[in-house]
Amino acid sequence: MNYLFFSLAFMGLHTLAYMGAGTIALSISSDLYKGKERILDFLVDPEEEGGVGLKVIPAQIIRGLIMSVVLYPILSFLSEISFLTQFLFFAGLTFIYTDLSSGDPFPSNIEGWVYMKKDYLSRKAFWKILTEMIIYSGIFGLLAAWLLV
Repeated sequence: MNYLFFSLAFMGLHTLAYMGAGTIALSISSDLYKGKERILDFLVDPEEEGGVGLKVIPAQIIRGLIMSVVLYPILSFLSEISFLTQFLFFAGLTFIYTDLSSGDPFPSNIEGWVYMKKDYLSRKAFWKILTEMIIYSGIFGLLAAWLLV
């Protein structure tokens, strides 16, 4: 497999899945991210301080590049497995590595359960963020299995 094509496609699919999941999730989770009374008040409100609009796409492209490069050693293996196994691999990889087992504390991951103040560990926040991550992982897993390898 061509590494350059793989990385470019991975970056595009990751960014598309991230933006799609974020758009869907924001419709049910605006109380987490927006307003003065938002639950995750340690994050920038997208509507304040210039928001995150100009930073989000370049940041996701960089994340996509970094995530794609570490998969180079197993690209030939990925091309030999079934669509379902590829979907499960990519969806599981993104869900586990970008959220559940991330080293940065957040209300929806293991490090968050250990290091975050209880004010940020509400069930409401947990389930809303978990839903967003499942949507992202599902979209990315399907797109990656269908178009990447």
